[in-house]
Amino acid sequence: MAKQKVAMLTAGGLAPCLSSAVGGLIERYSDVAPDIELVAYRSGYQGVLLGDSIKITTDMREKAPLLHRYGGSPIGNSRVKLTNAADCVKRGLVKEGENPLRVAAERLANDGITILHTIGGDDTNTTAADLAAYLAANGYNLTVVGLPKTVDNDVVPIRQSLGAWTAAEVGAHFFDNVSNEQTAAPRTLIIHEVMGRHCGWLTAATARAYLQRTKNYEYVDGFMTNAKMKSIDAVYLPEMAFDLDAEAARLKEVMDRTGHATVFVSEGACLDAIVAEREAAGETIKRDAFGHVKIDTINVGGWFQKQFAGLINAERSLVQKSGYFARSAPANSDDLRLIQSMTDLAVESALNKVSGVTGHDEAQNGKLRTIEFPRIKGGKAFDTSTKWFAQLMDTIGQKYQAA
Repeated sequence: MAKQKVAMLTAGGLAPCLSSAVGGLIERYSDVAPDIELVAYRSGYQGVLLGDSIKITTDMREKAPLLHRYGGSPIGNSRVKLTNAADCVKRGLVKEGENPLRVAAERLANDGITILHTIGGDDTNTTAADLAAYLAANGYNLTVVGLPKTVDNDVVPIRQSLGAWTAAEVGAHFFDNVSNEQTAAPRTLIIHEVMGRHCGWLTAATARAYLQRTKNYEYVDGFMTNAKMKSIDAVYLPEMAFDLDAEAARLKEVMDRTGHATVFVSEGACLDAIVAEREAAGETIKRDAFGHVKIDTINVGGWFQKQFAGLINAERSLVQKSGYFARSAPANSDDLRLIQSMTDLAVESALNKVSGVTGHDEAQNGKLRTIEFPRIKGGKAFDTSTKWFAQLMDTIGQKYQAA
């Protein structure tokens, strides 16, 4: 039997699972196959193309459980698309005329890698699918098993992505403090911008977690700090229709009655309209290697602030973004359990030479299995008909309509 050698990488944006997933893979291999050599490519697919790797030493194996305590990635991330040769050349990762897929395949072969674990979102794992297909078509003996990481929870057909539960919980903690800014000045509008390019799940889940966190708080009657000040007055998602005039009138009534208004908005809400507006004005919108709008340059929260502040007669308005705070957190207990189940399955699948992405398959009644790469896609919309979201909207008192 040929000697096995395992490599792993993390890629894309951060999520509260990367460090734990790396630790979980190291722990599991150390338990079931302690003689297998382990390495990690630094900064995702960039490390594969450049041959930049970290050998997992005996000491690192012994201390791997510590990684469950950390946020970020212990091996670094990047956004590299192996089928975008022009971008790879521009960034100095391959030479002009080289096929990045071939460069990656040759690097893995020369490094003696027989198993590759990719930890990332839809872009990371669709790139893994491209790589796995190239390897299979060109006779490379290598198994690729991905783990689904994204705070957006928008990977098809996976029910729950790693890190999303934690991001919602930490985003709620973030806004619990920010909400106190309502006492800083009369007629304050606070907009909480939450991550979620195409999917509103995280915004909705963060709003729900925030209301659950604050629902049992006790207050002293007569002061400004009360249940109403801690409430949410609107939630806007990419999946929802948006009527500016109607919402402005509703929020003005809230502002007139309470002296403040609180809005949770997904960074992808009204994104297409905002991009079209700015392109029509002659602006060039920046995009990443995957063709996605660089959403941090759009400032969706600022757009909502600009639309609403005057219409509701806010004397003070501010936008607060929980994204980097939330996505950089260590995994919570719910995610730690999910991570362990997925890393255990990932190792089992890899040793059995089954390629794919681990996850609870929505097409198979939520069964945890290694899902075939061709079925992995991004941009899964949040189902606004789900029961808990309807309950959230009832609590807020906001009517909503699907986009």
